[in-house]
Amino acid sequence: MLFLHGLLSILWAVSTVSTVYLYIYPWVHGCGFPTRDGSFDPPAFIWGALSAQIGGKEKWADTKAPFRLLALGDPQLEGDTSIPNATDGYFPTLRGLPSDVLHARGFGEGLAILRNASYEIVTRELPAKFQALRKQVDLFGNDYYLAHIYRTLHLFTHPTHVTVLGDLLGSQWIDDEEFERRGWRFWNRVFRHGQKVEEVSMKEHTQEVLGDDKNWERRIINVVGNHDVGYAGDMTVGRIERFEKLFGKANWEVTFRLGPSPSTGEAEKNLDPVLRLVILNSMNLDTPAKDQDLQSQTYREMNDVIARSRPVEDSTSGTILLTHIPLHKEAGVCVDSPFFDFHSDEDGGGLKEQNHISYDAGKSILEGLYGMSGNPNAPGRGMGRNGIILAGHDHEGCDVYHYLPAHEDMNARRWNATKWEDAKSLLNESIPGIREVTVRSMMGDFGGNAGLLSAWFDYDVGEWRFAYSTCSIGVQHIWWAVHVLFLVTVGFTVFAYFVIGLDTPGALHGGKEHRQVANIVDEDALVATSGCESLKVTSSASSIKKRTI
Repeated sequence: MLFLHGLLSILWAVSTVSTVYLYIYPWVHGCGFPTRDGSFDPPAFIWGALSAQIGGKEKWADTKAPFRLLALGDPQLEGDTSIPNATDGYFPTLRGLPSDVLHARGFGEGLAILRNASYEIVTRELPAKFQALRKQVDLFGNDYYLAHIYRTLHLFTHPTHVTVLGDLLGSQWIDDEEFERRGWRFWNRVFRHGQKVEEVSMKEHTQEVLGDDKNWERRIINVVGNHDVGYAGDMTVGRIERFEKLFGKANWEVTFRLGPSPSTGEAEKNLDPVLRLVILNSMNLDTPAKDQDLQSQTYREMNDVIARSRPVEDSTSGTILLTHIPLHKEAGVCVDSPFFDFHSDEDGGGLKEQNHISYDAGKSILEGLYGMSGNPNAPGRGMGRNGIILAGHDHEGCDVYHYLPAHEDMNARRWNATKWEDAKSLLNESIPGIREVTVRSMMGDFGGNAGLLSAWFDYDVGEWRFAYSTCSIGVQHIWWAVHVLFLVTVGFTVFAYFVIGLDTPGALHGGKEHRQVANIVDEDALVATSGCESLKVTSSASSIKKRTI
């Protein structure tokens, strides 16, 4: 009994500590959005965010950034197509077995049919069904693992906006019914309580005051990915339409104006800082495309974004580009190197696969959308607009700085990319450049990662500032182990106390003391009883003597 009590104590201790860790992991890991003053204190910010969640006043409101984007990459929800023999039903060999046996020519042939069917079921179908069941359980757990990342980070870090950077689902080849099922899981399991961005917010050139509409905290800004609609050589109107129906538009823009704050001075009130979010379908930038009209639409909407931009020399505007496929960079800078593959001529010859967008497509973003021409005689001296780029696709993640090096021959200059950690010296040079973060995937195999982007307007220098950090929960096996351990602990406790009748530790020691006290009482009672009997005998003897006399 003492052994079982000790085992239960160990189980409950380990289970409690691991469960608490899992549900407060952002605090344990020091995760949080970077603050405006650079003195990032994760526990302080988290407690401030939690106080806001329960209706209290945020103590760190003065240092938090007004725009905080929780960025999640490539959840890739799988489904029936990943389950072995999902459409075959259970044990297909049994379907025609009775008929085969009945029509057998003699007892021997019928027995042979049964023997062959049994062999097929035991060696092939049973293992296949076990694998299918395991995969179904895995998919179920994976949904809630991803949901745990979103829910816990949302609670602890208090973002103002949330984005999923493409590859929401695991395959562009699934039929509409399976697409709907995975979409239901996306909204009702993984991002439960999240909201699709309303059509009114995605209409042309929407402007809002940053922070006025608190619904943005629950809206999910979905970026289209190649596993959602395919690459340019596979993309069709039907795939785009079903994505936009469930998750939102493939190309759109929203602008947030920074409202005045109590600390804003008179000179600062004359400024009108704006922050633009541009959501771009980067799968349709390169050729050959299956649907030329779809590609033309993407470039037309991209040109409209450029036309609506403030003058390139206006530093009060900041632009955040959310897209799926990262910009071009040379081999060795990130895990994924430049790669393109194309369909055969028989299949249309379209673009089949790519790791990055092409150099020319990336150049059109850097020099068009951001206006970074590098020409000192151009508006803004060719330095372009301030901003940052967030992408997905490369599951390993990457953080780089794209820059246009100084060169006497402007036509000979080419855009280069280097790791962000090696770009500090370049930031001090008078050359155009921008940071691009490829957010590491939130899938379990990549540690359940998330990106935390802060943006604020620096009135001292008159431009927007951006800072980025990451947070990881760990591989999915940790999530599974913690919950399985908790269930085992609860189940073993119920079994021990209600099935085999294990006493509580207090009852166990108390019962021993009770028995000791009872023994003492019994002995005293025996002595007392013996004394009484002795008195009775003595008294009887005395009375006999008296009568004799």
